[in-house]
Amino acid sequence: MSEGSPWRRPASDAHLSIGEVLTRLRPEFPDVTVSKIRFLESEGLIEPARAPSGYRKFSLRDVERLRYVLGTQRDHYLPLRVIREHLDAIDRGARPPALPARSRPTSTSRQQERLPEGSDFVMGEGARLTRSELVEAAGIASDLLKKVEDTGLVRAIGGKWYDHDALEVATVVARMTDYGFEPRHLRSFRAAAEREAGLVEQAVAYLSGRKDPESVERAGEVARELSALSVRLHTALVRGALSRNLRG
Repeated sequence: MSEGSPWRRPASDAHLSIGEVLTRLRPEFPDVTVSKIRFLESEGLIEPARAPSGYRKFSLRDVERLRYVLGTQRDHYLPLRVIREHLDAIDRGARPPALPARSRPTSTSRQQERLPEGSDFVMGEGARLTRSELVEAAGIASDLLKKVEDTGLVRAIGGKWYDHDALEVATVVARMTDYGFEPRHLRSFRAAAEREAGLVEQAVAYLSGRKDPESVERAGEVARELSALSVRLHTALVRGALSRNLRG
């Protein structure tokens, strides 16, 4: 790194565990998770050191880089490709490009700037949308959204707000109706998701039943990893079934 980088720290500074990093970041970014941090590491945005045991050891520089990435994602909705260019400029001691004015992403921009499939790090993940904002962002008709809600595929939080999962479901259902599907046809997806969630809950019950912070955090981490694996399994099974049926 250039001497001009604000994140230049000696290597010996690497001493924070991933749990300690979460503790530092969550007051500002309540939705940050272990999986998000690992994903950003896999994308090369941070490079934590490794202890002999294999555990990640984060430096204060890593924490500040994470804070920059998360803040830029949340406030300016930039894709990681652009954020990486900003970080590269800062590492060279150069001034990064000016950030755009903060604005709510549209459905089109959100689809263009999503992160790679399989990641749970989604732009605006902590956002709370009103019903009208959800209709606009998902590109779904209000009456169709009503049907989606009636089937239980989307639920408002506290009867008022919709989160990023609701936005994703509404967006996908709107696309599927282009192929003749109705929300009532998709109840089996909800039932399958609830069964898979039940299996994951059983798997982490021994950890979630404990009260110490490490067990609670580990339960969340295991649940997210199993969730990602279940999505991969479901995708592979559907793809395999379609392949066999179309060949048959």
